[in-house]
Amino acid sequence: MLTALALTLLVEVPLYTAALAGTRLAEWRRAATLGLFVNLLTHPVLWWYLAPRPSVTRFWAAEAVVVLVEAAVLAVAVRRDRTLLLVVSLGANACSVLMGLLLL
Repeated sequence: MLTALALTLLVEVPLYTAALAGTRLAEWRRAATLGLFVNLLTHPVLWWYLAPRPSVTRFWAAEAVVVLVEAAVLAVAVRRDRTLLLVVSLGANACSVLMGLLLL
């Protein structure tokens, strides 16, 4: 789990930072903090949910919920452009899933 968390943070925090700062939804330090926060919030819950009975269906369902939760937390934090935040969350999570599948 710690290796997966480290990989997730290495992939997603820079993506959240670039996306949120690049679209001027947050200053870069706040964007990085938000990227870190949403992942520290969702990653342990994802692993807790998957641990007892991992399956492909549970994995994709859990990832979908993670995307929605991270987008919702970001929407509360920046209070703007929920659709863009959903796309950012989807993109960041898709990249980390892909990297995880390739490396782990």
